[in-house]
Amino acid sequence: MIKLFVGLGNPGPEYEATRHNAGFWWIDAVARTLGVQLADERGFHGLVARASVQGRAVWLLEPMTFMNLSGQSVAALARFYKIAPQEILVAHDELDLPAGQAKLKQGGGHAGHNGLRDIHAKLGSPDYWRLRLGIGHPGQKSEVLGWVLRKAPLDERIALEQAIDRGVKAFPDLVAGEMARATLTIHTDKPPRPKPPRPTAPPA
Repeated sequence: MIKLFVGLGNPGPEYEATRHNAGFWWIDAVARTLGVQLADERGFHGLVARASVQGRAVWLLEPMTFMNLSGQSVAALARFYKIAPQEILVAHDELDLPAGQAKLKQGGGHAGHNGLRDIHAKLGSPDYWRLRLGIGHPGQKSEVLGWVLRKAPLDERIALEQAIDRGVKAFPDLVAGEMARATLTIHTDKPPRPKPPRPTAPPA
């Protein structure tokens, strides 16, 4: 089961609507669904909320350290509450997925994402879960920094919000540790196309 849910982003109004803050948007959506308020917790270097879901205590966290130091916040809360890496889920923007797609995975590398890189280092483990929220790729590596720190156009933002909604719907399964069911909900980025009707045989 997941006990700690983390959304990555940068603090401050100038970053609020940028692609790099997709993780914050997901945590905000979860908090609204649960009816809880995130509050500043200096000891954990972030905004934190605690909730009870299906009789289980869970924490929501948005690090306020800026992206490159996200691990400082995650590790502080995880160690205080004795939460293991495999009980942590980190939601973050993902360049390798188009806007509107989302993927759930456990472990693996950080793929150059500075927030994940620091979490790897501070936790001392890559075994936490990730909710990868697609933001698309600009096509050139040199343009990545500007891409993640810009606002997405309306059509991409709508697609990303739909992916966030699927992640929120999967939240109870994530808490319960039903990862296969959560994966099915999160990865279904569009309804299946209906099969065309079979042609009727011509009258004899």
